[in-house]
Amino acid sequence: MKVTQHIEDAKGETLFSFEIIPPQKGKSIQELYDNIDPLMEFKPPFIDVTTSREEYIYVDKGNGLLDKKLTRMRPGTLGICASIKHKYNVDTVPHVLCGGFTKEETEYLLVDCHYLGIDNVMALRGDAMKDEQYFIPKQGGNDFAVDLVKQINQLNCGKYLHDVMDIDNKANFCIGVAGYPEKHLESPSLQSDLKRLKEKVDAGADYVVTQMFFDNAKYFEFVAKAREMGITVPIIPGIKPIAVKRHLQVLPQIFRIDLPEDLIHAVDQCKNNTDIREVGIEWAIQQSLELKAAGVPVLHYYSMGKSENIRQIASKVF
Repeated sequence: MKVTQHIEDAKGETLFSFEIIPPQKGKSIQELYDNIDPLMEFKPPFIDVTTSREEYIYVDKGNGLLDKKLTRMRPGTLGICASIKHKYNVDTVPHVLCGGFTKEETEYLLVDCHYLGIDNVMALRGDAMKDEQYFIPKQGGNDFAVDLVKQINQLNCGKYLHDVMDIDNKANFCIGVAGYPEKHLESPSLQSDLKRLKEKVDAGADYVVTQMFFDNAKYFEFVAKAREMGITVPIIPGIKPIAVKRHLQVLPQIFRIDLPEDLIHAVDQCKNNTDIREVGIEWAIQQSLELKAAGVPVLHYYSMGKSENIRQIASKVF
């Protein structure tokens, strides 16, 4: 079922969902199941599964020589989506990236999703590779998320890259895209970033999931400005609880977000990461309760594959 249909069927009730990352290759999927199991009591209608960018590694060729190779440390997004869908009877949302994929590879992925009965995809540009300062599109790939949305929407119309087919069993993907309450780190302004979001919606995006934020006022302001611009699709808030002290430096550095002074002070007063984890849980609970009271369609949690803090938050909210 489509994410938008789940929201419609909820008739104003706030739903619970979360995002997971595939295990590193060579690891068992059982650890992932062990972290999903405790969250199923909150009846998530869908679970997002991230897709990793490729990265370079250096293989020793002997004689002091190194061979530069491309690899993906966390492959398996589509297989995990199919496995979760089968095991838990819940819809899954694979993340589809521009970065690292040609348009043909994207089309093959979407065809496989259609075969597996996956109704939703999250269309993202993706980040720059670790050794690149700025995002560089793959030759033959989509440059921006809006281009990816257009390709998915074309497939929904039966238009493939090299064929237009008169078929009865067309794909009908529900397309999610990212929104940035504090603007994308590469955008010159929030207004400019909202224009890019409007382009994605006009191209066929059905709903928006926001980047993490820690001040609900920024989400409410973002939604208000998006509505003023004519963006009418559901805007789902993304929540991530602080868990360790280094998050105070890492999250603003990577995502270009601000942390509230009250949260910074509370973390600074903690003696260890156990205390910080409790602060993060309580902060996310209060965020979630306020957002739920405001009638947000879904509360979407970035679990990073770990469930205990998300379980504690959800138990107080749902």
